[in-house]
Amino acid sequence: MADRHDPELLDEYDFRKGVRGKYAQRYREGTNIIKLDDVAKIFPNAKSVNEALRTLGKIIDQHRQ
Repeated sequence: MADRHDPELLDEYDFRKGVRGKYAQRYREGTNIIKLDDVAKIFPNAKSVNEALRTLGKIIDQHRQ
């Protein structure tokens, strides 16, 4: 591997021990990525999104009964 310096990368980034394709198989098996357009602004993190969806799911289940 050639020693290339990419000006976009910080000096502390060290990928010499990285493994190429480490997660490739997992990615091929499928990902679960959901893009939240404008509503993403009201959720600070993934945990808050999951909590809101679980709560909504409970409300939906209660109304189905």
